[in-house]
Amino acid sequence: MKNSLMLRGKWTFRAHGRQVVFIKKSNEKATHVLMKAFIWALYLTDYPDLTVEVPIGNRYKPDVVQTDAGGHPVFWGESGHVNVQKVRYLVERYRKTHIAIAKWDTELFSFTRIVEKALKGICRSAPIDMLSFPADSTDQFIGENGELRISLDKVKHIRL
Repeated sequence: MKNSLMLRGKWTFRAHGRQVVFIKKSNEKATHVLMKAFIWALYLTDYPDLTVEVPIGNRYKPDVVQTDAGGHPVFWGESGHVNVQKVRYLVERYRKTHIAIAKWDTELFSFTRIVEKALKGICRSAPIDMLSFPADSTDQFIGENGELRISLDKVKHIRL
């Protein structure tokens, strides 16, 4: 990671004319924070009011979210470990919500099977994206000034 971007536990990233400070908790892996930042940057043009680590009064707190005027999520981003029960809960409860789930340097085939299992019998009107960020994502996608230069064509992704 570029040292100039890191304050103690706070990382500042920029994308599409916006800036967000990401807080790294002591028990949190650096890759988890990076995945949240990458999700934020990837979907910011489609969801310009994305927020990070904001509870929405639910059992789960999204890593990245945008809600509508009524407080219902229209976009929900998750990064890191996500089990089948959580995926099932999200896809069932939020059928009109675009969901993105990110992994770090992971083959998506086996995770796709988990998501497909969770989707069994559920009709949805919004996509689910599965993303895998490469091991060298920091070098590929982060500029010296904290500018995130990332697009879907640069990461492994599957849309269901």
